[in-house]
Amino acid sequence: MAAPGGGAPDMAAGARPGPEPARVVEALELLLGPPPRDGDSAAEPGPEPALCPETLRRNAAALEERLRRAAGWAALRELRAAVLSRAPALAAGAAGAEPGWAAACGLLALLLCLKERLAALAAAPAAPAAPGAGPPPPGADTLSVGQERAVRRALRAAVGLGLLPHLPPGLGPGPGLGPPPGTRGARLFAAVAALVELARLPALGAPLLARHLRLLLCGLCGLGHGPAALCQGVSEAERAQCREALRDILDRVYQPLAVQELLVLQGQPKQRCRGAGAAPAWLRRLCGRLLSERLLRPGGVHAVVRGVLEGTDGGAGAEAAALDWKKCDAVGKILAACPQQCLSLEDYYRQVCPQILDLLHIQDKVAARQFQRVATTTLLSMAREQPQLAERHLLQPLLAPLRRCSEATELALEDLTAGAVLVPEAELGSCVEDVLKVYVVGNDSSSLLLGSLQSVLGVVFSLYSFAKQNVSYLRSPCQDILLWFLEKAEREQSLAVLEGLAGLSSHVPTLHPQCQLRVGSEGGAAIVVEETISDEDEALYQKISLEQCHVESLVELLSHCQKSGLAGDFFIHCLKELTQVAAEDEAAPEPAVQPGGSLLQLEQYQARQGRKLLVLQLVAALCEGVSDTVFTDIVQVQEFLAAVLQRACAHPAQGPGAAAEAQTLAMAMGLAAAVLGGAVQLKSSDFAVLKRLVPLLEELSRTYPEPLTQELASDLRIAILTHGACSPGTLGRKAGTGTAAQSPAGTAPSPPAPHRRGSPPAPRERSEEQSTCPEPGASPAPRADSPALGGLQELLVSAYDPQPPGRAAALRRLASLVTQRDPEAIRLQEKLLQVFLENVQHEDAFVYLSAIQGVALLSSEYPERILPVLLARYECPAQGKEDTVAAVTRMKLGEVLMRVTRALGDMVFQHREPLIRAFLRGARDPDSALRASSLSNLGELCQHLGFQLGSIIQEVTCCVTAIARTDPEAEVRRAAVHVVVLLLRGLSEKVTEVLRDVLRDLYRLLKHVATAERDAATVLHAQLALEELDAAMRRVLFPPQTLEKKIVVLP
Repeated sequence: MAAPGGGAPDMAAGARPGPEPARVVEALELLLGPPPRDGDSAAEPGPEPALCPETLRRNAAALEERLRRAAGWAALRELRAAVLSRAPALAAGAAGAEPGWAAACGLLALLLCLKERLAALAAAPAAPAAPGAGPPPPGADTLSVGQERAVRRALRAAVGLGLLPHLPPGLGPGPGLGPPPGTRGARLFAAVAALVELARLPALGAPLLARHLRLLLCGLCGLGHGPAALCQGVSEAERAQCREALRDILDRVYQPLAVQELLVLQGQPKQRCRGAGAAPAWLRRLCGRLLSERLLRPGGVHAVVRGVLEGTDGGAGAEAAALDWKKCDAVGKILAACPQQCLSLEDYYRQVCPQILDLLHIQDKVAARQFQRVATTTLLSMAREQPQLAERHLLQPLLAPLRRCSEATELALEDLTAGAVLVPEAELGSCVEDVLKVYVVGNDSSSLLLGSLQSVLGVVFSLYSFAKQNVSYLRSPCQDILLWFLEKAEREQSLAVLEGLAGLSSHVPTLHPQCQLRVGSEGGAAIVVEETISDEDEALYQKISLEQCHVESLVELLSHCQKSGLAGDFFIHCLKELTQVAAEDEAAPEPAVQPGGSLLQLEQYQARQGRKLLVLQLVAALCEGVSDTVFTDIVQVQEFLAAVLQRACAHPAQGPGAAAEAQTLAMAMGLAAAVLGGAVQLKSSDFAVLKRLVPLLEELSRTYPEPLTQELASDLRIAILTHGACSPGTLGRKAGTGTAAQSPAGTAPSPPAPHRRGSPPAPRERSEEQSTCPEPGASPAPRADSPALGGLQELLVSAYDPQPPGRAAALRRLASLVTQRDPEAIRLQEKLLQVFLENVQHEDAFVYLSAIQGVALLSSEYPERILPVLLARYECPAQGKEDTVAAVTRMKLGEVLMRVTRALGDMVFQHREPLIRAFLRGARDPDSALRASSLSNLGELCQHLGFQLGSIIQEVTCCVTAIARTDPEAEVRRAAVHVVVLLLRGLSEKVTEVLRDVLRDLYRLLKHVATAERDAATVLHAQLALEELDAAMRRVLFPPQTLEKKIVVLP
């Protein structure tokens, strides 16, 4: 576009220098008149009031008079004449009779003069600054604050008088406010050309484009791309100049601002200008094409997104947030659609997709959420519309850091040295966070996304297991990614992935065997080339440790999937795998036994053995970690029972593992008996599921070598086929032993619903009648947990059952009879005590804990008879080679005594002296564990006694002091200091009364321990005791102030 004010220097050689910028600004103020005053001269003026034609004529005449006659204005007069000579349209308009257009031309001419003078001053060499003269002065082309304000007024008036009235219909004001016919195009071009020239100088272009960019774009669009009827008087060359100027301005301005203005021009008439109608079709098409060009530029996606979303920071309230999300989704769908002027879809994806991925890394916390939403929506839309292109240009670059170190990738290790970094910490952390944003937050479970994520799940799981061992922020996002996939994928796919993560299959590529994870300096992790370990033992140890860590991580991951039933399904899958491995192990020959076996057979045998060990490790870890609530419905219970029964039918208990196999089968059948016996409320549909077990139970009843198991299998089959109408006699008994058989070593999980009835019954001999079929409508038969069906003598016999589940069930039933004060149990309390005490020595935790509970209940009911026996056994010293066993038994008896102490409450005072004497003797035992246990019991007893300790406190204090200072074992010293903590905690506010004779000794002891003790836990106990003592003394010395109102009646 021709420069109306440029193209010639403002002064010739030897001519007078041009006017100062202040003179030009003064002329602008004279033409516009004084600015409105509202009481604050420094404040930014409001909108310019309308200038009447008479005022414009008077101001123009005053300016002309000043230019002709005033001294010092000759330079400005000459410069103005030169500018107008290069812009004939402005010269004609300034001399015309129409006051508005004449004032606009005069303003534009003066602004062009100011532009030339500022450009000349900026090009002139600056004077060198004097050394030590402080900060350099502003440049000669710098305007003051008042001058900038005057320039903004002039620009606003020039646009309002010269540009706005001449815009085409649909862009400017309605008819009646425009110029005379036939002059619109020429005047609009003259005004636009002058404004474009002003925009080239930053000092004038910044205020012009910041406030009037939209109107300038309207003029350029109308002149360059509008219909020919709207551009009368404008040549084709001038229209080409307008098109070029339009591109130049759009390229130079802040791109998000350009996007905002184009969007407004395209679809929001109220924001284009006051009085404008709907945007014409040609303008909408033009704005769409220009927006597409903005999008296809480098950084165009970021500019478009910021231009659309700028100014929306989430808002307040649910409605504003919903609008923001809708706007983000709309932008994402727009970005996913390829513009029409793009050459090919492939080129568009290649150019735009890297910018979309960059949106995930916005650091601005305010805008990051919206940008991530746009990126996620765009990616998901592209994945649905063009899956192949989206996978090539979006998903593969997104997952590239994880795939780089995957087992499925061929690494050129000859070019890498040991310890070389394959994936840096920052790149790996950013990749994991991007996967979380796209997959988990986006929450689109399409097959493309699930398939692409499955290819890197092995690396994510290795990273999760590594972060679980270390302090890393990657643990939570990795866990969320894994759980999201397991929840969204099909159940068969999830089980296959779990099997691959466990190492049982190759469905999931894991971390490359020659890669290893290393702790990063920023709390993340980096992937490096593994260094070769020369020591075979160390390499084997690291391999086993890594496998163990992966199993533990898998179990922890499954603990979060129990509600969905995935944990139960995988547990059953592992049981079936165990059966299959055992079958293969029996069918395959052992090369170690056959001398003629080949090396391949030996390797296959070793692989089978490794797989079997891994399956056993998984089953054991799952039983320990998630077995309590692993089953969520009757279908999973049926599948578990089917897996166990199928293994029992295929491989009856025999050989070295016969005991474990028999116990597993007994627990499984006990679970079935509990479910059928009423532990779970079954429906007709549940029995339809359980009928799948009938063929296995029938085969088990025929082929299993153990008669009782055959009998129970037959009874279970009858109960399932009759929907529980016929209840064989063994079911109630087996339900009791089965539901109680959940010791730590057990493998049978609990039923899915905890609707249990009463305590488990004791097993007894099978009755003569196989089953009892009640009449319709009759009340159900009494259960086996009533004393009428299970006599006390049978319970006493069952208390010596060789199977721990049956023994524990009998002990708990005997304890229940003691609680119910059964007459027969009261009569045989000595016999019951003997049974309980003998079972206390049992090695199974479930058995001896049941016995401890029984002894405690019996002692709390009859303390005068039972406590002396317990104290005598507790004080009996260990002798001979069974010292360790005797010490363990005495510690169990100590637990019994403490349970009795808690049950007696304040009544324990009458048994104070024998209890304290027994614990003090135990504190001198040679066994350190027993000494610590006795001191712990002594501390709890002192806490219960409180102020009832009396004079015996001296003995306790002397014992505790001596042990805390001299005992060689740290755990014993720790227990001695803990006695003081419990003593102070029990006495509370009565510390100074009860312990006044020994308080100083205890304080010195605690200070000695806190300063001289090497054991950290003991020091911690001492500090806790000092804090308790400090709090007690503060309550005594500084009692809380209480305000009381006393009313005294005077006589």
